[in-house]
Amino acid sequence: MRDRRALARLIALFMALTLVAAACGGDDDDDTTSGEDTTETTEGSAEGEPEPGGTLVLGAEQEPECADWISSCAGASWGIWTMAAYTMPRVHDFDQESGEQVISPLMAEDPVLDDTDGPGMTVTYTIAEDAVWSDGEPITSTDFKYTWDQIKNGTDIYDQTGYKDITEVDDSDPKVAVVTFEKDFAAWKDLFGGFYGIYPSHLLEGQDRNAAMKDGYDWSGGPWKIEEWAKGSSVTLVPNENYWGQKPYIEQVVFNFVPETAAEVEAYKSGQVAAIYPQAQLELEELRNAPDTEFSVIDSLNYEALWFNTDKPPLDSLAVRQALAYATDRQAIVDALFKPVNPDIEPIDAFMTPANAKWYSDPFDIYQHDLDKVAELMEGDGWTKGADGIWEKGGEKASIELNSTAGNARRERTGEILQAQWKEAGFDLVLNFTEAGTLFGEWGPQGIFEIALYAQVPPSTDPGICSTFCSENIPTTEAPNGQNWTRLESDAIDEAWREVDITLDEEARKELVDKGHQALADELPGLPVDPFP
Repeated sequence: MRDRRALARLIALFMALTLVAAACGGDDDDDTTSGEDTTETTEGSAEGEPEPGGTLVLGAEQEPECADWISSCAGASWGIWTMAAYTMPRVHDFDQESGEQVISPLMAEDPVLDDTDGPGMTVTYTIAEDAVWSDGEPITSTDFKYTWDQIKNGTDIYDQTGYKDITEVDDSDPKVAVVTFEKDFAAWKDLFGGFYGIYPSHLLEGQDRNAAMKDGYDWSGGPWKIEEWAKGSSVTLVPNENYWGQKPYIEQVVFNFVPETAAEVEAYKSGQVAAIYPQAQLELEELRNAPDTEFSVIDSLNYEALWFNTDKPPLDSLAVRQALAYATDRQAIVDALFKPVNPDIEPIDAFMTPANAKWYSDPFDIYQHDLDKVAELMEGDGWTKGADGIWEKGGEKASIELNSTAGNARRERTGEILQAQWKEAGFDLVLNFTEAGTLFGEWGPQGIFEIALYAQVPPSTDPGICSTFCSENIPTTEAPNGQNWTRLESDAIDEAWREVDITLDEEARKELVDKGHQALADELPGLPVDPFP
């Protein structure tokens, strides 16, 4: 649920502020696991040659549950944006200008794809000779092999997509990893990077990886190291003295966790933090023309949606999910909560944004606000309205709980708007918000929520979303791996999106993507609402 484009933008900001002339090699996010893109405000940076030293303090609006990036507990994007992006080596970075993935300083050259021999394919990764971990040990092909093995064969893994199709990682040459897939995997560039990065086998082999990493780690394969994660307060980064690329000039960077929207704005205004990267909020208007401030709003791949847990009655009924979609005035929500920050924003009609124009379509356009359609669907499903105007069936009221991240003023307002809209349509909506780490690290993977409001953050422009919607990615008690938190099983969804993952021809892939989006609109595991500006 994390976006490499969002991370590329944040890292560009981060590097401009911290290094002035020194760069970290680019990038994110992803989650996971399960987090989000934003508007940003920054103080103007200094001109001239950089001077070593100094501390930069930034605001972070969410705190992750853990720092084991492949675990289901690491679903919040801010874990990537505060720690993983700067410490985990990765094959590719996302280039914001071209919209393409380019190799990071980890690689000596572009990976080589060979899909000509047999039903599967191989990818050869050549690692830079001078790429080392913070303890001076080389980053090797065995680290690729260890990372793959942990994701494919581990338990409680956020997402195994792609890695589970790898049959072998040849590490006979320490600086060349040859990865063999049993079938084609179109989004192969998202692997060994994205949200996860590459793990140090020489430090973690034979250990409980999650126990060693979940509360932070002192090693790094990037330009920064985690000096301290003070839970509930902040994360402090310091330069990695053994980084083989351009080293940071600044002495340390501190991310202060400020989950309350008003407090985050005040922290910036009062100079407690030098920059913030918040989700679009009405409160940000006052910063647009603030002195010594750059206020930037850009389009992104990220999108917010209402996610239905189809294991929870009455959301196990397609008719009820469709009725809720027709009860929702998405245009009114977007107009009220986003247009003051971005006047051009419109609701989205796919689990994707128009920023990914090559793959975008609009099958959810059918769900326009229509109370007559709500009544038709609910009555057809055996519901009748009680004296209080709320639908009921078999002695049960149509009472539903909405879950999201506490302290986020816009999401709280979204819940209030939905309460009013859905009450008019005959639904009783209860709001129950919690910390980001709890929502993304527990409630989502464990299926505790009913309807969740959060953003998906794609790892790249690749259109494959089987990891989010295919049946095999539903977490269970026995196998808690997977991102399909809606828990909807659908042959139509599975058929289309599985084929998207293994189809390399782009024309054929586009037809499958359109078919898959239509299946999602028909089955309604959730309702896309807005792109994140």
